Amino acid sequence: MSIWQTQSWQDMLIASWQSEEYFMIERNVMSPDSSESGLENSPIFVEKRRVSLWEYGLFVIGFEWELGIDTQESLEALCKEENCLFIQVETIDYSGEKAENSCMKSGYYKKFIPPYTALIDLTQSEDDILKAMKPKGRYNIKVARKKWVVVEQVDTHIWNITKFHKLMSETTQRDAFAGNTLEYYKVFLESLDNAQLFFGHHDEELIAAWIFTVEWNVMTYYYGASSSNKRNLMAPYLLQWAAIEHAKKRGLEVYDFLGVAWDDEKNSSLAGVTSFKMKLSPKKYLVSQSYIYVNKKNKYQIIKILRKLKK
Repeated sequence: MSIWQTQSWQDMLIASWQSEEYFMIERNVMSPDSSESGLENSPIFVEKRRVSLWEYGLFVIGFEWELGIDTQESLEALCKEENCLFIQVETIDYSGEKAENSCMKSGYYKKFIPPYTALIDLTQSEDDILKAMKPKGRYNIKVARKKWVVVEQVDTHIWNITKFHKLMSETTQRDAFAGNTLEYYKVFLESLDNAQLFFGHHDEELIAAWIFTVEWNVMTYYYGASSSNKRNLMAPYLLQWAAIEHAKKRGLEVYDFLGVAWDDEKNSSLAGVTSFKMKLSPKKYLVSQSYIYVNKKNKYQIIKILRKLKK
């Protein structure tokens, strides 16, 4: 089960005003990794979000298997029942195999899971994980250790969340991207069952802070912030390595950097962080595909045109 298909994720979206409500529909789909061809019978969480021109869209985020015909028909029926503009499905698959979905149209309104990411196979030894990194990645981890950067997991008390938010505000201003409010990070860390906060200090000064999520056998690097001070200490690299060690001790199998730009995506919003992530992981993977069923075709086309004009 992915983090996006959990009850706590849906509760977090409601509490942070990102979705209006959610629905649960039953699924009966074949699990691709089941040697006995067993069927998974757990609910699909469907988010209802306001999109544009007073319309709502339905979103199924982080669906782990191919949609069966019956499940697709149930989703389309829900879309019509709720009189929504469309329903969008985003898959998540760490196997490296491209899923096929021939019934829903490929495409999306807004992508929540980046299509490509960097992964680390945590079933390897720590030595093998380090060997697979680029030399600069290993070197930067050593630099941070040599300079006495200290990494620790901290509790999610509001005091620590406030410190994270302050550092994140510094990061967003420096690197020119949008951040979130203090209240959002508070809800995120308090609502999710396995959200974790790590700090990197030097001489008691907070210089890096990371938020991770853990679900099933996957640890995901969700949010990261770093100080403009002491950047030569390479704290973000040691913080990532500490999280990888933590995930291995928990017996997890996959470490997900949650998004990198593909080689030809020079203008991607992820272009700036891709170089950092790829120093720690040897390969890019296609992990998410998107499919959409449009219920109100004419209005959807109008909204698409308006969105293009805004860019």
